[in-house]
Amino acid sequence: MTVSSDQLPEIRTELFIDGDTRNADDALRVLDPADGVSTVGYAAAANAEQAESAVAAAHRAFPAWATRTPRERAALLTESLAALEADRPATAEVLTRENGKILQESHVDSMVFAHRFDLAAGLADELEHVTSLPAPPYRTEVSYRSLGVVTIIVPFNWPLAILAASLPQALLAGNTVVVKPPPTAPLATVRTVQLVARSLPPGVLNVVTGTDAEIGAALIQDDRVKKVCFTGSTNGGKRIMSMAAESLTRVALELGGNDPAIVSADADLGPEAMQRLFAGTFDSTGQICMAIKRLYVHRSRYDEVVEGLSEHLAATRLGHGLDENVTMGPLHSRQQLEYVRELTAQARESGAEVREFGQAAESAEAARGNFLLPSLVLDPADDARVVVEEQFGPSLPILPFEDEDDAVARANDTWSGLCSSVWTPDLDRAALLGARLRTGYTFVNAHGAAHLDERAPFGGFDHSGMGREMGIEGVREFMDTQAVGFPA
Repeated sequence: MTVSSDQLPEIRTELFIDGDTRNADDALRVLDPADGVSTVGYAAAANAEQAESAVAAAHRAFPAWATRTPRERAALLTESLAALEADRPATAEVLTRENGKILQESHVDSMVFAHRFDLAAGLADELEHVTSLPAPPYRTEVSYRSLGVVTIIVPFNWPLAILAASLPQALLAGNTVVVKPPPTAPLATVRTVQLVARSLPPGVLNVVTGTDAEIGAALIQDDRVKKVCFTGSTNGGKRIMSMAAESLTRVALELGGNDPAIVSADADLGPEAMQRLFAGTFDSTGQICMAIKRLYVHRSRYDEVVEGLSEHLAATRLGHGLDENVTMGPLHSRQQLEYVRELTAQARESGAEVREFGQAAESAEAARGNFLLPSLVLDPADDARVVVEEQFGPSLPILPFEDEDDAVARANDTWSGLCSSVWTPDLDRAALLGARLRTGYTFVNAHGAAHLDERAPFGGFDHSGMGREMGIEGVREFMDTQAVGFPA
């Protein structure tokens, strides 16, 4: 099936503030990354005053929402998902068109959104926990309170799933929310958030699209905003944190990763394991913060890993994500395409072998799109840019090692600390190795979001961010601790 972008309808979305849609004088034009020129649609571009009105609406709605019990809020959140199922096919199509990833991944993105809402709602009974400290000298009760208005800023790559790692937790904890979708791929997020928001009291959930320069300050530095959650690049996180410092607004940051995977000498490298290794690296054209970015392989298994990944990559077919025969879509932006090319070129110039794979997209449209053949970078130097920096694209450096202590040291020698993985059938050894890796989450014999235990807290060390999403820890991120002391 050949997909022609100019035959698909344009999508238009509006702002949603205080329980109703609102127009804007300007709009964000959303382009299809598969050809770089076709218009997917337009999202209303709010001005600063409209962004401020969303914060004001959330502020007004907060007292009544916070007064409800956690069970009442959980029930309303669960009921709000009813409209999503029927809209999922249309939402997935829109997401693929604006994001670039294959349609199957867009369906999963939408399904994970609902799943994470259900997981959060199941934590309602834990929210009213009170710790009692007996006298003497005082009888003290420690409990938790909602914060107030929360701004959530999501990225383009998995916007629905990532939003649902913080949105239901914030709402369940009794906060009200303003969501800012990604400017380059806002459409699917807006339509999903609106469907949920219409089932909640006005002002509890609002969605505002626009440029960072126009609406960023209103959503971050307004004194009524008590917390900002941002998922994106490390440099983006630094900008958010700097802006939030002006108003002492709290931040939770889920930032970039340079995830290492260590394949031990005894690793199972059968077909299923190789498929997990491949998917953990190249899903979403490599544009996942928790994808494998550095693969350390025991020298005795090095050729086997290279051959196994090469077989998978050889079957890659690039093209428009709506084409059912396509296995890998374009990169989201031309800038990212050029960046990944730059990293692999530098590795090649420094002496590493770069092998490219797959069948390129074949059409006049695709020639203008952000398509890049996936590649393996074999035995680059540890200081090569493709090893040190986050590629966020379909290129994987594979580095041999002789000694596991050396592999752990090299894996930890990085700015990041998001995820890692250990590949060995010896689970006791895997636990020991995993404990030595300085990352917020370590997988065993797998890697990536498909293998994440979503009941557990998720977040990174070092420059990969601060704070945690999901699990009860993710809910507590949106609450403050209060102690009340009574005289003995």
